[in-house]
Amino acid sequence: MFGGFTVQPGNSPHLRKTSSRPTFADLGVDVEEGPMHSMVGDQFKSLNMPSINATPFVPSPTFLWRFKVILFFLWGFICCKVSWDSVMRMSVDLRDLFLYEAFLYYNPLLLVTGMVWLWGINLWVFLQANVNYDKIFDLDQNHLTHREIWKCATWMTIVVPSSMTAYLYLYSHGEVSLAASQPAISFCDFFLADVLTSMSKVFSDLERSVCRMVNRQVATIAWFEADSICGSHSIAIPIVLVLPYLFRLFQCLRQHKDTGEQTTLLNALKYSTAVPVIFLSALKYHVIEENWRSFYRPLWLFSGVVNSLYSYYWDVTRDWDLSCFTRIFKFSRPSLLSSLLYRQKWVYLWVLGSNLILRCTWTYKLSAHLRHNYLTVFTIAALEIFRRFQWAFFRVENEWNKMNSKLNIQLSQIETGNEEDKLLGANDHHNV
Repeated sequence: MFGGFTVQPGNSPHLRKTSSRPTFADLGVDVEEGPMHSMVGDQFKSLNMPSINATPFVPSPTFLWRFKVILFFLWGFICCKVSWDSVMRMSVDLRDLFLYEAFLYYNPLLLVTGMVWLWGINLWVFLQANVNYDKIFDLDQNHLTHREIWKCATWMTIVVPSSMTAYLYLYSHGEVSLAASQPAISFCDFFLADVLTSMSKVFSDLERSVCRMVNRQVATIAWFEADSICGSHSIAIPIVLVLPYLFRLFQCLRQHKDTGEQTTLLNALKYSTAVPVIFLSALKYHVIEENWRSFYRPLWLFSGVVNSLYSYYWDVTRDWDLSCFTRIFKFSRPSLLSSLLYRQKWVYLWVLGSNLILRCTWTYKLSAHLRHNYLTVFTIAALEIFRRFQWAFFRVENEWNKMNSKLNIQLSQIETGNEEDKLLGANDHHNV
């Protein structure tokens, strides 16, 4: 009476009759439907539920789609305009040759982009025709839909022509080095490639595993047959084994092209000696046994010894800079790592001796005709990884010392230049 509108309990006789159905159920209050229902509801809303219009402005999907289409066509026009102007800047004699070269670079990428678009259309048609392609291709519920594939194709459509346009523009304006960007090979690239050479046996075993899975030879005796497609006589084994060494060989040749240092050619020669070791061992299964024993086996042993000793020499004198073993007995330039770990002489003696032994066992590890002894090959492969592990410490230490020496030389040159400037300034002052 004095407090205005109040909500009575749900069992109040003033608000509920025997046959009435509940309202305001979410509040736990039952109100009889009737003429007073709208008035009571309005009073309740006015007192307890004030309406606030806080709906943010959200553009419609149609507007967003049209905006994206406009941007896409604007981007396409800019690419076409820049590409056309770039081609017209070239001389008539070089234009056809250049277009052929650009077509050679970007033709595969454009075709792959078109294939992705068409595959999205395939899935869309399957969906419209109620073809259950999920079950046909044995796909799970998280597979890419046609819309997601079209999004990937859209980004490919943007990236590939944009790259092609940039290539045309840079080449036509004389920026050939930027158009065909070939960054210099860094120490990180060398280090990683050297590590991969120690993993060559791992890559070969992975290739064998994939071969048996693809050819359905898992849990069968088919792959025990040496002449099978995944057997020990396969030509793919030496090819996979030699790939890391070829990559490192090409790095050395590229470094020689960039810097002109002759030592890079000697380093490339070291990796080239690994090629005959790998392929001569694979010839055992493809030549007559007598020819193998009389000619190929001695040649294989000779190439293995040459590669092992050459690699060991390069580790000691080049990668570690332990020439004449002076760093073992004289620490004239101790670095932080030397103070922490390498200052003990026995560490150097251990790494020199173990590296020589493990370098010699490398030939056994990479020999195709000796891999029937699985436990021995696994043990030697694990030891090779350990050899590379300890090699990394001294290789990084040597690089750190080189960087510090270069920095000291630069600082000394700067200090010398400052002293000369001070002397010249003092002479000018006396002359005045």
